[in-house]
Amino acid sequence: MTPDPVYDELPRHGVAPLWRYFGNLFPAQPRSRAVPYVWSWHDLRPHLLHFSKTLSLEEAERRVLMLVNPALTEPPATVNTLYAGLQVILPGETAQAHRHASNAFRLVIEGSGAWTTVDGERVHMSPGDLLLTPGWSWHDHTHDGDAPMFWLDALDYPLVNALEAGFYEKYPERLQPVTRPDDAGSRQFLHGRLNPAWRSPQGLNSPVTRYTWTETERAFDAIADSAEGSDVDGIVLEYTNPWTGGPVMPTIGCRVQRLRPGFEGTGRRHTASTIFHVVRGEGATVVDGTRLDWAGHDTFAVPGWAAYRHLNTSASADAVLFSYSDEPVMNSLGLYRCEPADPQA
Repeated sequence: MTPDPVYDELPRHGVAPLWRYFGNLFPAQPRSRAVPYVWSWHDLRPHLLHFSKTLSLEEAERRVLMLVNPALTEPPATVNTLYAGLQVILPGETAQAHRHASNAFRLVIEGSGAWTTVDGERVHMSPGDLLLTPGWSWHDHTHDGDAPMFWLDALDYPLVNALEAGFYEKYPERLQPVTRPDDAGSRQFLHGRLNPAWRSPQGLNSPVTRYTWTETERAFDAIADSAEGSDVDGIVLEYTNPWTGGPVMPTIGCRVQRLRPGFEGTGRRHTASTIFHVVRGEGATVVDGTRLDWAGHDTFAVPGWAAYRHLNTSASADAVLFSYSDEPVMNSLGLYRCEPADPQA
């Protein structure tokens, strides 16, 4: 076929022929750039301790190792819309107050005696606690304990930046003043279906500032072995906004699941991208033919539309996984789709 010279003229006019791009613009099914990957807590904890001794928080502002998906290095992300990082703070340290448009939370891994102040409310930390930092909330950290404190950081900045809606601001002082009672959001709202009647819903985020691990374990203990659970996710619970019953944040949904000893899940895939963190136990997740073996406090990524299934490789102990995903975004846009799928392997 004789080349058509008009094609060479089109870029000069700011246009392109749709017929040459049709297959890329409208794929038959989603193709995530992210790949399945697991980050080892055993390997990364020593590196965090190293930088805690060689890098001050005045230099770093946040001493965090980003969990970067090998296929999402520039800009760095863990899955296409979400980010995870591991943060450490030492006794006596404080972290600069700042705020950003991105929603964030932290899941406490190890340590005691630290708190984060969110819009004037001190929110204390214990292992397993889920602490929310809604977008554009001032937040800083203080550690008054006697050993290093570690937590998992989570943000939706890959999504926010892709939408070109990111803002960031430092507080004029290192720490913001405390203006509310400690753990007020948790103490007022973390009582099942009993909400403060004198308060009215504000915004799209959950008013619970800390979902304590004590309450989460109490829920698991109450459910015990009497619940059938999911053949995909075991005994799976969702952290919810008490005002709406929906996700804790408009862009991030959080769940926690118990896999009984010897659990072998069936396969599934969905359009939501998911990051898992191992609260305790050991096992494996097969993702599109790749086996990700995991143990306590490891973190792993399951890209959107990847087929996966979970395995608890212990015959005597539970495995507990915390996860967060962009499912609320997919649902709000009418893009969430889920179906059984065989990850093979």
